[in-house]
Amino acid sequence: MNAEKQYIDLFAECRTMIDGHSVLALNARRDEAFHAFQEIGFPSKKVERYKYTDVSALFLPDYGLNINRLDIPVNPYDAFRCDVPNLSTSLYFVVNDRFYDKVLPKVSLPQGVVVTSFQKAAEVYPHLLEKYYGQLADAKTDAINALNTMLAQDGLFIYVPKGVVVERPLQIVNILRADVDLMVNRRVLIVLEESAQMKCLFCDHSIDDVNFMATQVCEVFVGENAHLELYELEETHVKTHRVANMYVRQSAYSTTTMDSITLHNGYTRNQTDVMLDGEGCETNMYGCVIADKQQHVENNTLIDHRVSHCISNECYKYVLDGSSIGAFAGRVLVREGAQKTVSQETNANLCATRSARMYTQPMLEIYADDVKCSHGSTVGQINDAALFYMRQRGIPEEEARLLLKFAFVSDVIASIPMDALRDRLHYLVEKRFRGELSKCEGCKLCK
Repeated sequence: MNAEKQYIDLFAECRTMIDGHSVLALNARRDEAFHAFQEIGFPSKKVERYKYTDVSALFLPDYGLNINRLDIPVNPYDAFRCDVPNLSTSLYFVVNDRFYDKVLPKVSLPQGVVVTSFQKAAEVYPHLLEKYYGQLADAKTDAINALNTMLAQDGLFIYVPKGVVVERPLQIVNILRADVDLMVNRRVLIVLEESAQMKCLFCDHSIDDVNFMATQVCEVFVGENAHLELYELEETHVKTHRVANMYVRQSAYSTTTMDSITLHNGYTRNQTDVMLDGEGCETNMYGCVIADKQQHVENNTLIDHRVSHCISNECYKYVLDGSSIGAFAGRVLVREGAQKTVSQETNANLCATRSARMYTQPMLEIYADDVKCSHGSTVGQINDAALFYMRQRGIPEEEARLLLKFAFVSDVIASIPMDALRDRLHYLVEKRFRGELSKCEGCKLCK
């Protein structure tokens, strides 16, 4: 059986059950996604954006799905504390692909701000869900979008109304839990209206020692003059595969800052598309990857400058050890008429062993003549002269290597404006380089 057939058969057999445990806005888009998936199937490596990922092999195993929406017997607020010291957050959980709403945090959000499940949003805010869901993630051209749209039964909905400033950061902890191999299909919809402001931290964790396959499709709308800071921290295990697509649309004079930190994983592919739809937009994208053993991490990005007078900054850094594989493909598209564009794209990579592999492809595609754009990429090994200098001064070789790796990625972490989160990531990155997976403060589940 090929990878596509099992999902086509599953959907055809279980369509009624899938719809019965979902909501109208999601059900209305399933047929279109199903037909698209049947037509395009999983992309091969001949498809430009997927040439570093064997998608069919990732989805070939027979994973279970919780189509009946059986409850997971856990209260994450009692059992799991993904805590960032000195950073006061509004803490929410997504268990597998379901927003955990049995117990909600005792925090007071500003009036009009919504953090809830698609199920609840369909009851209270159906006009918002129907207006924004599926508008950015095109199921006709991307198999991951199509598969996720076919099978997703719930999701996380975050809404900030016009002019509202959410002072306290939102922290969303995604927990993968199961007794058997499991596939989950997460969906996220974030909407910031005009002049709204929000900071959001997503943390991914895998608990049980089984194989997980997670797809995630995130759609983000940033209104005129709105400001969004979005951070993603992945600290799962080697049996976790994650394929995530994020789509961001910015309106005029909005600012978006995104940081993606991969500390531990199995196989990860992150795709991020940002559309600058109004003049005066600013986009800042940063990424840090630390991988070893047989881990694989790919980041594929597109920054689409559609109008004039916009700014984008992009910097991704990888530190690869063991026989790990990294891939970065970043495309900056400056469309005709997008004059006065300013864009900087950087990808720097450190291969700490001879068996580590890095594939890098920074790209500029420019159709305007009054722009200031640059891009660059480097792949290298630890500087022997710097290592020798440090050892001469009494620093053991292992410690010297750790310090050089840490210094290499420090500027990405330094880009985070929140002091408490930046300090916590410094601590986690150092522990990761020492081979110690640090448990989150107060965690009772991590092994």
